[in-house]
Amino acid sequence: MRDLLFKKLEQSYDDMVEIRRHLHMNPEISFKEEKTAAYIADFYKQLGVDVRTGVGGNGVVAKVKGGKAGKTVALRADFDALPIQDQKDTPYASKVPGVMHACGHDGHTATLLQLAKAIHEMREELAGEYVFIHQHAEELAPGGAIAMIEDGCLDEVDVIFGTHLWSLFESGVIYYADGPIMAAPDRFHFTIQGAGGHGASPHQTKDSIVIGSQLVMNLQQIVSRRVDPIESAVLSVGSFISDNAYNVIADQAVIVGTVRTFTQELRDLMEQEIRRVAEGTAIANDCQIKVEYTRGYPAVVNHVKETIFLKSVAESIPDLAGVEEMKPQMGGEDFAYYLEKVPGTFFFTGAKPTDAYPHHHPRFDIDEKAMMAAAKTLGAAAIEYQK
Repeated sequence: MRDLLFKKLEQSYDDMVEIRRHLHMNPEISFKEEKTAAYIADFYKQLGVDVRTGVGGNGVVAKVKGGKAGKTVALRADFDALPIQDQKDTPYASKVPGVMHACGHDGHTATLLQLAKAIHEMREELAGEYVFIHQHAEELAPGGAIAMIEDGCLDEVDVIFGTHLWSLFESGVIYYADGPIMAAPDRFHFTIQGAGGHGASPHQTKDSIVIGSQLVMNLQQIVSRRVDPIESAVLSVGSFISDNAYNVIADQAVIVGTVRTFTQELRDLMEQEIRRVAEGTAIANDCQIKVEYTRGYPAVVNHVKETIFLKSVAESIPDLAGVEEMKPQMGGEDFAYYLEKVPGTFFFTGAKPTDAYPHHHPRFDIDEKAMMAAAKTLGAAAIEYQK
């Protein structure tokens, strides 16, 4: 069965590339993916596959039932883009100003559509049922996964597999990790309210820029002095804004940043310490600091049994470029919610092009041949899980 699946996928490669490039030229940002969702649904309708739209918002779920009894396997791909101006000089660059697929979700979607088509064509010879989850809004919390789950996309599902095409990993290599593989991404927002005044009379003010600078430096001691060095945590300040004339002491400053952790205990500690440091800085400077702390997705924690299974499957696929264990990444992913509900694993597929740029970069691109490695690995895992 696996050889037939691989043959069908190889025959569909040109179509896979065509779909990916169509989506790349016509991106839609999170929670606005109406045309993309319709495109996906139309693909399944033309195949005669059972498809449900509007799942948890713009989500699309298709199901293919095999000719024999078996387990229910879910495969997931996301399809939202980012508010970034595409700067690539390629014929398939985004045609939508200020929006582009800068994270590979177009490739995820093309991969899953052609895999679904191949499985549908083989359905009478296959066991079990296959659920193809096309998820909207992965890039923007609260994300699409949790709403799709609440709307039943995982009902009666026994296991779930997913992958992320990764532009900085060697193309065609499958990267796996049991346990944590991606972090919980949280967000903090400080509003520092001082007392402004003339730049020539700083003694009559409470300088929010100076206070904010102290706060930024104080925050850096949390990871270095409050977190067990055996554990992993990141605290990064991404924005510090206080816009005034050159001769004005700023009365207000706004600081925004992110925290990344892998465990609930450390996540709680980081929030507690951030609030404590902000409170202490405010007391020391006799000012007010408003703290807003927003929790993003949970950490993506793979199930060990399913990860070992996926590794074994990938190692048996002869034309992959390799199979390697990877270190956890500090990026976030709402695939975490699926893994909280059912067993499964999330892996990375290397997709490094000749000119590689990181994810969310305006010149981001992938090696499209990596989609075939992803499709074969997901497909083989899906049909061999029935054994």
